Amino acid sequence: MPTFGENLALGTALPTFELLSVCGEPFRSQDVHGSPLVVVFTCGHCPYVQAIEERMLTLAREFIPKGIRWVGIASNDPSLYPEEDSPEALCRRSREKDYPFPLLFDSTQEVARTFQAVCTPEFFVYDANHRLYYHGRLDDNWKEPTKVTRQELREALEALLQGKAAPTPQHPAMGCSIKWKTP
Repeated sequence: MPTFGENLALGTALPTFELLSVCGEPFRSQDVHGSPLVVVFTCGHCPYVQAIEERMLTLAREFIPKGIRWVGIASNDPSLYPEEDSPEALCRRSREKDYPFPLLFDSTQEVARTFQAVCTPEFFVYDANHRLYYHGRLDDNWKEPTKVTRQELREALEALLQGKAAPTPQHPAMGCSIKWKTP
């Protein structure tokens, strides 16, 4: 299985990928070239995702109008949590929560492997040249929003828009492991 950040340095190029959204619409990473991009690996069942979901959606709604594109990728084996991680369940969830970005389904899990993603939620931010700028967590307290002291993803997005260097340190994402298919 992949290890967080294994051979993944800031400046790494955005992997090229094409996936369908959980609701059936096509998405190609090449179509957002020239725009900064947030890629979040996510799912429906993970308590870490559920705990930060509203904060993530609020942040996306704030930064999308500023020119930062967002996309979610669900790579879990849906047979393990079909009521929450199947494309149909995720399509319903994205519509109910009014996701402002496409939520894609990585049925082969190859996109997650290419990104070296290991958990949900896990954030990857790419600059306008599609070079890795930030890789890590949303903030410093996934469970209790009132105890957040550092909004690391927000800080990274603000720095990116201001043309500043990538923030350091960057803290690994923490969440549920991606549910890999058994060979």
